[in-house]
Amino acid sequence: MEWPAEFLLSAVEPAQFPPETLPEVAFLGRSNAGKSTLLNCLTGKKELAYSSSTAGRTQAVNFFRVDGKVIFVDLPGYGHASAPKHLSRMWRETVNAYLLERKSLRLCVVLLDARRGWMAADLQLKDWLDYRQRAYVVVATKVDKLNQKERHQSQIAICKHYPSEDLIWFSAVNGQGVKELWQAISKTTGS
Repeated sequence: MEWPAEFLLSAVEPAQFPPETLPEVAFLGRSNAGKSTLLNCLTGKKELAYSSSTAGRTQAVNFFRVDGKVIFVDLPGYGHASAPKHLSRMWRETVNAYLLERKSLRLCVVLLDARRGWMAADLQLKDWLDYRQRAYVVVATKVDKLNQKERHQSQIAICKHYPSEDLIWFSAVNGQGVKELWQAISKTTGS
């Protein structure tokens, strides 16, 4: 299904964030975890958010209005080692300001590459969200790249830190997980 969705703006510093008029859903994860691809699948628009096989392409906080009811926020990925330190620091400060200060933020969608599971930076993010009492859901991406045995092992590893009944498995190839994530978004934002 295709949803009416439009790009609003890119912000490289908090002063550029748009006014808080609608509930917001933020997409967080390591570089190349599939945030932009997931946004495109959720809206049914192949090129709403720029997706690339090269890690670190999202370099600003990107805001998208979806169906006139919710704002999707694509945050820069973390863990991209080849980015210059001053740029990584600026991204981190902007993302921290967004996560700490946005009153309209209703849900964080934490993306994990199912082939890699939890890494140290992912667990730090999870702990930070828990400490700040920010609502979040975990989405395991790229599940189509796993065979049945690998998927089972991935599920066991991911569910050591997150309830299996809440975990959403996502595949851009067949759309698995899109309906479940929309349900979580609607439940949290009322949209």
